[in-house]
Amino acid sequence: MKKNSLCKSNIHKIVFSALFLSLGMVLPLLTGQIKEIGDTLLPMHFPVMLCGIICGWKYGFAVGLILPFLRSVAFGMPPIYPNAVWMSAELATYGLVIGLLYFSFRKKKIWWIYCCLFISMVCGRIVWGVAKAILLGIKGQVFTIQAFIAGGILDSLLGIVLQFILIPVIINLINIYLEKHHP
Repeated sequence: MKKNSLCKSNIHKIVFSALFLSLGMVLPLLTGQIKEIGDTLLPMHFPVMLCGIICGWKYGFAVGLILPFLRSVAFGMPPIYPNAVWMSAELATYGLVIGLLYFSFRKKKIWWIYCCLFISMVCGRIVWGVAKAILLGIKGQVFTIQAFIAGGILDSLLGIVLQFILIPVIINLINIYLEKHHP
């Protein structure tokens, strides 16, 4: 896979970031805004990770940071406090880490996308767990390791698998398109 050149300028990056932000606003509507389905399929994760890969870490970070708050204001989901706060920390971490990792390796082989996905998922889940523990602690509640494993891994297993299937396919299709139309 070649180096992604879909976003050649800052204007391209801003336009694509807006597209990914819009996708992040709309995709959760496909789950009927039902929290349990959203927690399973992770519809806001996809556009943030794609933004980090295609536009870079700064844009992936910004889209991840803004998206939960924007959805909260526009649709009332996720609730702004504490959910949007910990989701914002998590999604911003995905965009940041996947963008930094993806662009740190010159040759964009398929295995590198999987490595970037895995590492960003681990980092994002850790940030989510820490943020959730702190915010629930402020409210006098406890966030146990069992709750972390259940909420961060088991409940979202289908979404994680879908990310590992769909994101590399999408990036590969983009690269095939670029090779054909922009040699």
